Amino acid sequence: MIWQLTSPWSPLVAPLIFALLLQAPFSHPSTITQPNFVLLLADDLGIGDVGCYGNDTIRTPNIDGLAKEGVKLTQHIAAAPLCTPSRAAFLTGRYPLRSGMDAVNDYRVIFWNAGSGGLPPNETTFAKILQHQGYSTGLIGKWHQGVNCESRNDHCHHPLKHGFDYFYGMPFTLISDCQPTETPEMDRAFRRKLWISTQMIGLITLTAVLGRLTGLISVHWRTLTCLAAFSLLFFISWFSSYGFVRYWNCIMMRNHGITEQPMVTGRTTSLILRESISFIERNKHKPFLLFLSFLHSHTPLLTTEKFLGRSRHGLYGDNVEEMDWMVGQVLDAIDKEGLRETTLVYFASDHGGWLERQEGGRQLGGWNGIYKGGKAMGGWEGGIRVPGIFRWPGVLPAGTVIDEPTSLMDIYPTVVHLAGGEVPQDRVMDGRDLLPLLRGAAAHSEHEFLFHYCGVHLHAVRWHQKDTGAVWKAHYMTPIFSPPGAGACYDRGVCQCFGEGVAHHEPPLLFELSQDPSEAKPLSADTEPLFDTVIRKIGRAVEEHRRTLTPVPEQLSVSNVVWKPWLQPCCGTFPFCWCDKEGDNKLADL
Repeated sequence: MIWQLTSPWSPLVAPLIFALLLQAPFSHPSTITQPNFVLLLADDLGIGDVGCYGNDTIRTPNIDGLAKEGVKLTQHIAAAPLCTPSRAAFLTGRYPLRSGMDAVNDYRVIFWNAGSGGLPPNETTFAKILQHQGYSTGLIGKWHQGVNCESRNDHCHHPLKHGFDYFYGMPFTLISDCQPTETPEMDRAFRRKLWISTQMIGLITLTAVLGRLTGLISVHWRTLTCLAAFSLLFFISWFSSYGFVRYWNCIMMRNHGITEQPMVTGRTTSLILRESISFIERNKHKPFLLFLSFLHSHTPLLTTEKFLGRSRHGLYGDNVEEMDWMVGQVLDAIDKEGLRETTLVYFASDHGGWLERQEGGRQLGGWNGIYKGGKAMGGWEGGIRVPGIFRWPGVLPAGTVIDEPTSLMDIYPTVVHLAGGEVPQDRVMDGRDLLPLLRGAAAHSEHEFLFHYCGVHLHAVRWHQKDTGAVWKAHYMTPIFSPPGAGACYDRGVCQCFGEGVAHHEPPLLFELSQDPSEAKPLSADTEPLFDTVIRKIGRAVEEHRRTLTPVPEQLSVSNVVWKPWLQPCCGTFPFCWCDKEGDNKLADL
């Protein structure tokens, strides 16, 4: 049937109807110029800790709501299994060893605010590009990418040098040392050795003095004086740093200024939430990027009284539920300001949960669901597979689940392109724009291979065979669990990347993750006809990948991670560093 349009508006109506018929079911992002970005990154959260990823005992209704209203990724992969390198990759869109932010030694993260290593000034973060595109950019919460290079106030690694207009939070990371009632966590085994060495030296010195006084030992007083001086200097050399971790590392900053030294942990959650909402309110009339980098759910699991005892999983569960509540408060602020339709919200974790983190029978680390391994394990899925959720009403289809390999590094090109910027062309970029995949315009991820490092050591490689849908994963090295068969390195507290703590595999251990996501049944040439073909294909990809690597300064070398008093951020006259500039501020009740 042909309808005849007799209205004088017919010449206009016909093209309009035709255009509406051709319109895609979801608005094209070009209709929204420069959307806002709210990036929510949890700390040490396991993929099994979230309701929409299978947990039915920890309540996370707000995070689950994001997945219901947006897109959930089931193969979202961190570029590293620890905080510092994973976050460096997230910020730069590049594997961390390209910027020198992965370690050749056992010091795999930034250890001190007064270290000289950190995210190099020549790295371009997505925040810096968005800043050039006219965005207001803010980082609230954890940084852990270094502070200074050569002097106490050069701030060469500081967030404000890497594209953020505003920073409020911890330049370091939350550790149990920040809570006076908790057992110290930082370098615990090494500190124990230092204490024992100090006691032995002191005992030798005391024995020599008593022997000289009683005439049992013939030794000059000058020798005893030198021995006593050495004992004192040895003690001072390490206690001046490790004895004051709470003052040196547990600080809060606003931009370049220190607001709390040491931080007052009882109000940290309130302050971070207040600053996040305030940033949204201040910038609601212009495009903004808010990177809310949670201190949850890292030990010591700072949890306000309102949430204590609410979870069936003890303090850890309480902490996760409080973080979910904070997510809800931020989403409410977005809705209140009428920004829901113009804001892309993203939620993820920096890596898997810490299986070995236990204290007095309490499990203080996360759960990684069906996936083997956890934090610090560069190859096993439990250390690198994390939640990944996007919400953008009207642009991204609600209730979508995508089972394609994606990476935290993909956030970089995704937000840069949406903001109208361009990714750097003078360096290798490892992230891929996710928008076509998220909107359903692309059926497969652009990643054919993903390389899984532990420090600078390549532990495993993932190959996405797009024509069949298979996801192959070859392990060249795996950590040796202790005790054997335990599934983690409980005897060490954290798994190693190299040396006696790892097992080398030749041929590599091979798994097909779409059939065996738990990596429980390694394949062999006898059980898998494609075994040799897959191993050769992955081997060629490794060779090609390594040709793209160039030498760069090691930011996590021993000389860069050690404590340097002349680099220590201090709100007083060093070493008398103490202040509380938030004490008089009124906080909203949680």
